[in-house]
Amino acid sequence: MATLNSSSLIMNSSVSFSHKRGIVKYSLNFPNRVANISLPGLRTGGFVKELDFQKSPDQKQLSPITIRTKPDPLVMAKLYAILEAVADRIEMHKNIGDQRTNWNSLLLTSINALTLTAATMTGIAAITHGAPAEALKLSSTSMYLAVTGMLTIMNKIQPSQLAEEQRNAARLFKQLRNQIQTLLSIGNPTSFDVKEMMEKVLALDKAYPLPLLGGVMIEKFPKKVEPAMWWPEHRRKQVKGQKGNFNGWNRKLEEELRGIVNVMRVKDKEDYLKMGEKAMKLNKILAVSAPVLTGVAAVGSALVGSCEGAVVVGVLGGALASVVNALEHGGQVGMVFEMYRSNAGFFEMMEETIGENLREEELERRENGEVFEMKVGLQLGRSLSQLRDLAAATSVKGEDIDEFASKLF
Repeated sequence: MATLNSSSLIMNSSVSFSHKRGIVKYSLNFPNRVANISLPGLRTGGFVKELDFQKSPDQKQLSPITIRTKPDPLVMAKLYAILEAVADRIEMHKNIGDQRTNWNSLLLTSINALTLTAATMTGIAAITHGAPAEALKLSSTSMYLAVTGMLTIMNKIQPSQLAEEQRNAARLFKQLRNQIQTLLSIGNPTSFDVKEMMEKVLALDKAYPLPLLGGVMIEKFPKKVEPAMWWPEHRRKQVKGQKGNFNGWNRKLEEELRGIVNVMRVKDKEDYLKMGEKAMKLNKILAVSAPVLTGVAAVGSALVGSCEGAVVVGVLGGALASVVNALEHGGQVGMVFEMYRSNAGFFEMMEETIGENLREEELERRENGEVFEMKVGLQLGRSLSQLRDLAAATSVKGEDIDEFASKLF
């Protein structure tokens, strides 16, 4: 209910009629002195963004002014165009990811079948004489050479790693699609948002390319393992808060986020980079070993009958090559490496995002502090209380803390 806390409040009203036009004019005249009017029970409708009362200089009459903001149709059209492109990218990466998963399984099965067949034919040729032995030797040598070429190509492109790249790209494009849909639903998008979304799409295209060309494809055996980067260079944010307030930020929250960043950098990201380094080295050893073994087996198969011990080399080389190939591609070591690289990239992105907000001196240009803290907690799989406990532990133990920042992976 409305309460009027004023010792003296006088209202004069006047009504005038116009018979010609049927118009009723009604006005309320307030005195100059009106104090402490409280209307706690009055709620504005959802369509009113701002309600302001202005006084006319003569009668001090209150007149409401309603301001409605409408999104720019051109901006909306551009965002819908980006949304359509993102949806197409999702389907494209999903289909190509399925295709490259099939490549891995079919090539693994075919190469191992050819390798074991060639090894069997080499063994049979050793106990056969005459023309059949020569035919078996020629066939097994041809198979080994074919397998060596196929393995060289397969180990170069790493189908399991390619499939993991496309799965990551599809997931990240879905995430971007949800961001655009949320912006269209509850936000008032501007040209800045259009530019930001365009940069995110292009950054994802660059991070997860589709072609298998050497200059475009992601390096499968880099000299140094670095986190995957799929986000654009961070730019100065729009003013989203209100001037004159703290926009949900305080010194305690800033110290908490600095502690979280320290844990992510020292524990999570560093751990995934170390495991990625080990996975990459193992994959490189296996990728080199399998073609070498099949090449040696091809030489041994060709020399069966004319060189003592050649049959052992031909059969044993083929058997070992099958084991190595099954371990590399059946175990999807390339996929494991890409997963570690991607996880390290996730922590790199969070570190940059938090650092960008903390470096911004104007609080109204930061993302709202309470919302941002909740997002960090959700991304790390922690409640707000767990997030604060972790930050408190870092302030006491420093870099010696045993706990990882993320509870998700």
